[in-house]
Amino acid sequence: MEEIINRTAKFDGLILDIDGTIWNTTGIVAVAWNRAIDMSGLQKTYPIKKVNAQILQQEFGKTMDTIALDLWPELPADKRDMLISECCSEEHVSLNDMTLDITYPGVVETIRKLSESMNIFVVSNCQDGYIELVISKCGISDCIKDFECFGRTGKGKAENLQLIVQRNQIHSPIYVGDTSGDAEACKQAGIPFAWASYGFGKVDDDDCIAKLSKFSDLIEVLFD
Repeated sequence: MEEIINRTAKFDGLILDIDGTIWNTTGIVAVAWNRAIDMSGLQKTYPIKKVNAQILQQEFGKTMDTIALDLWPELPADKRDMLISECCSEEHVSLNDMTLDITYPGVVETIRKLSESMNIFVVSNCQDGYIELVISKCGISDCIKDFECFGRTGKGKAENLQLIVQRNQIHSPIYVGDTSGDAEACKQAGIPFAWASYGFGKVDDDDCIAKLSKFSDLIEVLFD
């Protein structure tokens, strides 16, 4: 881990995405969601497709209602809402019980090191309770000052980024994410964006201030 003592921070708030940035749950989540689909019994009436890791990588980063509509457009809205809720419940059980380390290399070590010098936050389009699970499983709860998500506010990522900035009086924030949707949210919120290129999505060079080939590249982005 590169030493950052006596280096000057360029930003006063680091805001992180989760899926495709901190860790990759898609294999575990696909199994959990398919179990929820089977348990729902909806396949007896509707042509519901199951999911796999590749499908979820294309969907993660969107709000949960958008993901549900993308995956199951044939379902009535009430049944679609019920199914995505059941999928999230099964997902939480699986992730809570897992013993695998699914974080990207160097993420936890870097977050812990950076937390000694700056405030770190999390903003995601996930369901309520997911961020708490993630930071607990990763052992970084004490490193995260605040967080926000679609599941708590019903708002998109741009608005939740602004909520975090306002609530914590951040004057010079930076957001790290992995998709073009993250880049667009940052553009709307007026926040510089660093692209975790090792994640799920593709981002144009013009839409980010830095491209991270690994999470620890952040140190060079954050400090002079």
